[in-house]
Amino acid sequence: MQRHTQELKTGWFMKEHGVKPTIDFYLPVKQVPSQVHIDLLANNIIPDPFLDANELSVRWIGEKDWIYRTTFQTPTLSLASGDNQITTDLVFHGLDTYATVTLNGKTILSSENMHIKHRVDISPHISTNGTENELRIVFKSALLRGRELITQHPEHTFHVRQTEASRVPVRKAQYNWGWDWGPILMTAGPWRPVVLEWYVARIEDVWMQYRVSQDLGRCSGYLFARVSESVGLDEKDTVVFSLAREGENVELIRLEVQARSGVDGVVKVPFSFEVPELWYPNGYGSQARYQLSAELFRGDRRLDSAVKLVGIRRCELIQENDEFGKSFYFRINGIDVFAGGSCWIPPDSFLAQMSRDRYTKWMRLLVESNQIMIRVWGGGIYEDDAFLDAADELGILVWQDFAFACASYPVFPAFLRSIEEEARQNIRRLRSHPSVVIWAGNNEDYQVQERYKLEYDPNDTDPESWRKSSFPARYIYEYLLPNWVREEDPSAIYHPGSPWGDGKESFDPTVGDIHQWDIWHGQMERYQDSALLSGRFVSEFGMEAYPHLSTIRRSITKRSQQHPGSMMMDFRNKALDHERRLMTYVTQNFLVPSDLQSFTHVTQILQSEAMRYAYKSWRRMWGRSGARKCGGALVWQLNDCWPTISWAVVDYYGIRKPAFYAITRALGPLDVGIWRECPPWTGGHADPFAIINADSCKFDVWIASSLQEAVEVDLIISFISIASGTLIGDTITTRITANPNATTEVLENQYAKLHTPQDEDIHDPFIIHAVIRTADGKVMATDTAWPQPLKYLDFSNRKVKVQISPSRNRITVSSDLPVKGFVFEEREGLTFSDNGFDIVPGEEQVVTVAQGPNEDEDLIWTYIGANKSTLGQQDSGPR
Repeated sequence: MQRHTQELKTGWFMKEHGVKPTIDFYLPVKQVPSQVHIDLLANNIIPDPFLDANELSVRWIGEKDWIYRTTFQTPTLSLASGDNQITTDLVFHGLDTYATVTLNGKTILSSENMHIKHRVDISPHISTNGTENELRIVFKSALLRGRELITQHPEHTFHVRQTEASRVPVRKAQYNWGWDWGPILMTAGPWRPVVLEWYVARIEDVWMQYRVSQDLGRCSGYLFARVSESVGLDEKDTVVFSLAREGENVELIRLEVQARSGVDGVVKVPFSFEVPELWYPNGYGSQARYQLSAELFRGDRRLDSAVKLVGIRRCELIQENDEFGKSFYFRINGIDVFAGGSCWIPPDSFLAQMSRDRYTKWMRLLVESNQIMIRVWGGGIYEDDAFLDAADELGILVWQDFAFACASYPVFPAFLRSIEEEARQNIRRLRSHPSVVIWAGNNEDYQVQERYKLEYDPNDTDPESWRKSSFPARYIYEYLLPNWVREEDPSAIYHPGSPWGDGKESFDPTVGDIHQWDIWHGQMERYQDSALLSGRFVSEFGMEAYPHLSTIRRSITKRSQQHPGSMMMDFRNKALDHERRLMTYVTQNFLVPSDLQSFTHVTQILQSEAMRYAYKSWRRMWGRSGARKCGGALVWQLNDCWPTISWAVVDYYGIRKPAFYAITRALGPLDVGIWRECPPWTGGHADPFAIINADSCKFDVWIASSLQEAVEVDLIISFISIASGTLIGDTITTRITANPNATTEVLENQYAKLHTPQDEDIHDPFIIHAVIRTADGKVMATDTAWPQPLKYLDFSNRKVKVQISPSRNRITVSSDLPVKGFVFEEREGLTFSDNGFDIVPGEEQVVTVAQGPNEDEDLIWTYIGANKSTLGQQDSGPR
């Protein structure tokens, strides 16, 4: 017989477990996977934790124990001749977190790790008399168990950033304890599927290890299968491997091996073939994939099969000494790749709610915004197969942290046993995905070591001494994890942490990756100075902004609380000192409005501007082959786990902030950038007129290209009065050849040549506007450099014109005067091809509406200096 499976999805019930429970009756569970909060909310026991301050009223859930139960029939099978024993397994793809499982009153499993899959042979325990089997899972409080573990291990000091230390010894998604962007919602439950399986023998896994030759002309290596069986394999049992191009029936490789020839159930065969079709990141080539299969035969009867889609690529992390220190960038199939992208947190506080469709939509957002890398942060989970499948299909590079974040982790034996199983399982699960290009040992744990001055000697090469030091987690990151990665996936790239720089201080900009938090956190530097704050690879940086109004009003239900600085607005922003930090950046750069719509808009333009400066500056440092000063930039963060105010550029409901579009423009295949000197304006003796003095307005212009061939473009640079909209300087027009996959420096240390006014000491404030066009006139990219700060400029009477097509799917925006930060209000069901853009006189911004408003809905827009206006109304002047 072949293997059969049955997902135990329905027929579940849950209740509180323990002495004198508050909820002492079983509640129906709509479906499994699920988590406690989902089921209590569905049964109207608790209010929605995502609304108002309801998070506080449901925290008691994390201190309770819970039980889930269901029943199922014993499978009735007609055995084929020769099959004298069938194994019946229960497979738990994820139990959150301290779980004890009983079947018909017999304990069959105890689990202490949310990140692990369990398979239990229940053949001896299932009913044989036709009665139903009862399955119960008791989930103990991870919060209370974590506190117990701390007291049980006084040998270790549980240093922690972000909420309480009880999270550190518990192998559970760390963000459940709350973070500076997320609530404290301690989940429990069967958070991934529970599946019943029965079989005689099965293929547990199939994978390949391969090498692509340097000239990309040959792929060779080994195909592997792990075989599990009930009663032993015999000479008639064979494993047949095949490899075929995705969607094609023609086999490229077909190889057969005796099933019992392997060691510990693992069989392998060598393979080699010419001219492989390679997998590339989006924008660099196709996402070719192959179907790899292994079939287990007993004679001519197939007992089981396993199939995977795999990609073949040559991936290198280039770390070479150069004029800037030591490089850090990725080379895929011989092509240097600037890794512009985002960091990823868990996309929901209740992960059992995530669907394959939601994952795919998130990954498509990366493609739409020209991003090619997503960093899966270490305080969450090893992401779902749906996430990885979408990354493979769409050409997104995945940086995967191991699940450690912002703490000093222990090394007591039970903890190490648990993380070994966790690491090996997840390496095996992810190793066939071509999108996964690097594993990092942790998130910011070396910063914890630095902060608390824990022992760390880079010259000490003895792992046992690391284990006994005040920073024992070094033993995990620099000894255990690299060994496990090497054993399970020898070709994988491993990096001890993020950030990490060869044992140097984690903020060293000359080596490894850095988290650049001197914008927002730390020194709270100006975002205009991003060019001075680069690293060899910037794997975190960010700026906060409000989500669009629809999300704010959806999550804060009381109208009296829908204003900046309200109790509920502050409650939803979990960032430390967020009022001081956000207001510092707002007041430094903008006139401060008091109404919600205008203040929301100002924070969004703040974030958008920070993204413009950072991505353009650091992409400029991509440079050329052999001089890659910056190899990538990943914003913190792409997404939210609940509706909130955070650094996310797309909110919980998938609604894009203007910063999303700023990133899209900055990471285009061909982009133009302007750096404009930005004199200080907050110093005690700063000259405020320096921002408009042409003699001090030094600027650079460059073109950044990810294209693999040189492109000839026309570059036009103009100087336009903000007050009159007229040209006030000599326009620069030149034809430039943009170098392939490089930065082409066009102008450096130039000064604006303005038409001399009557008073030679004073000029109108002006913008510098750059456009690159192809020979046939197609606009490839634009950039606009404004005097800083924006709050010193007069934005009144911009004379904006908005025209919408009769079909309501095309909008044309223009103005007589330069406009800063034009934003359409977005909501679910209403998205745009571009948003948060500047408008220059003489040019039209044409925006397509991906999903349009209903006929009876107004289209709402605003910009810096505008009154709130709706479609069909003329600009009515300044606020």
